[in-house]
Amino acid sequence: MMAEAAFAALPAKFREQMGDVVLRVEDFATQEQLASVDIDNRWHLSGLYEGEPLPDRSIWESGRLPPRIWLFRQPLIAEWRETGVRMDDLVRHVVVHEAGHHFGFSDEDMHWLEDKAD
Repeated sequence: MMAEAAFAALPAKFREQMGDVVLRVEDFATQEQLASVDIDNRWHLSGLYEGEPLPDRSIWESGRLPPRIWLFRQPLIAEWRETGVRMDDLVRHVVVHEAGHHFGFSDEDMHWLEDKAD
């Protein structure tokens, strides 16, 4: 699976801290997932991180579901068709972006890092 390959390609120091993260693939986000990121159109969300970012976790908390990275198949396919970007590149981008949320990076932080890398 492309998502697993993208996950496995993360640098070891990051991968080691993502041991409990679960990768999930669905056709579309649920209405609750869309609402959680203030998006109305299900075609506009290709990935989502759900969970407590590492910097916000406490050793005193237990019983939570493991963090999850969701990939939404239909929006990814639509973006692939629209842009012509290779599907594995799109999936890798989404996995890396959502993994960034696991480490506490904001969308703005990740856009800044991506811009600096170009």
